[in-house]
Amino acid sequence: MANRMKRVAILGSTGSIGTNTLDVIAAQPDRLRVVGLAARSRIDLLQQQIQQYQPQLVAVLDEEKAATLRAQRTGAVEVVAGVEGLIRLATHPDVDVVVVGTAGREALVPVLRAIEAGKQIALASKELLVMAGEILLQAVRDHHATLIPVDSEHAALFQALQGVAREEVERLIITGSGGPLWSVPGTLDTVTRAQVLHHPKWIMGPKITVDSATLMNKGLELIEARWLFDMPVERIRIIIHPQAVVHGMVELKDGSCLAHLSPCDMRLPIQYALSFPERWTTPWPRVNWTTLDGLQFFEPDLERFPCLRLAMDAAAVGGTAPVVLSAANETVVQAFLREEASFADIPRVIRGVLAQHHPVAHPSLETILQVDEWARGVAQDILEATVHVAVNEENVVRS
Repeated sequence: MANRMKRVAILGSTGSIGTNTLDVIAAQPDRLRVVGLAARSRIDLLQQQIQQYQPQLVAVLDEEKAATLRAQRTGAVEVVAGVEGLIRLATHPDVDVVVVGTAGREALVPVLRAIEAGKQIALASKELLVMAGEILLQAVRDHHATLIPVDSEHAALFQALQGVAREEVERLIITGSGGPLWSVPGTLDTVTRAQVLHHPKWIMGPKITVDSATLMNKGLELIEARWLFDMPVERIRIIIHPQAVVHGMVELKDGSCLAHLSPCDMRLPIQYALSFPERWTTPWPRVNWTTLDGLQFFEPDLERFPCLRLAMDAAAVGGTAPVVLSAANETVVQAFLREEASFADIPRVIRGVLAQHHPVAHPSLETILQVDEWARGVAQDILEATVHVAVNEENVVRS
């Protein structure tokens, strides 16, 4: 696809990854063109994106919102709905690259179908590889598709590994800023939603920001890296790096280490995924080396951040354990964002769901979706039981 226009579809165009992708496309009008956009329900912003980028096809997961958008639209754009709409967009014959910016499980089958159609996939969703990494990467190999990671850490590792023979790699190192709570003193059980959503380095969606606060995001990234780079989990290390300048490192067997450094700007890994195997000039800020006050690295505190330990344990078990981990986490995080669960409830609920699960090795797609649904249901049951106990205790105190 060198030296020709690349045609792009974005799953999750109204989210953080989607809007950053559109910034990249706007900065590269001679190289990139929007063919399709997809969103869950935010049709107000989607309307603006349609007006600016003039896609051929738009998919809205929420069928009622799709009908509303369809009634409002005039002109040539076609509006489709539901998972079938996402599949149609992801496999559209005019699409070269599918940017996957939605974390929802609804994107799993559309992304699999896009891989089977031979599309280049720019993947920002950790959850899809956590759920079905074995199936997706096998499909990439079977259909000679290309999958480029957009997560800053995996994009860093992907770039550092270019031209490096696999047998020369001793270990992969995933860095993390530590999130909004790394430097907060004392217990974290009672931290507020506002504290959790105030990330010191990155501007991200609320779900991933909560995952950053619990360090669950590092655990999900460990599982993601295991599949992306065909690396055993015991050879992948998590390191806290508060300055967030080094995004990933590759340790080689001779003791050398290759590090990828860049500003905290998601447009950089997004553009690389779109330009691959080329590199394009960008108008965005560079690292200011003279203002760096030093680079620090720490071991993660697994006692203070138990979600990372839960993720590491699930990664070691494999099979459907990561499916349960991700589904339970998403369920309780959404409850936390609605202020229906406390910060301490997040690891407690995940641990409770994992304790009830009997992992299945090498699961089929059908099994993965069934286990995902089961885990969400159990997580919700645990949350509701918590609320019931809390209400009863409050009634006892009042009496």
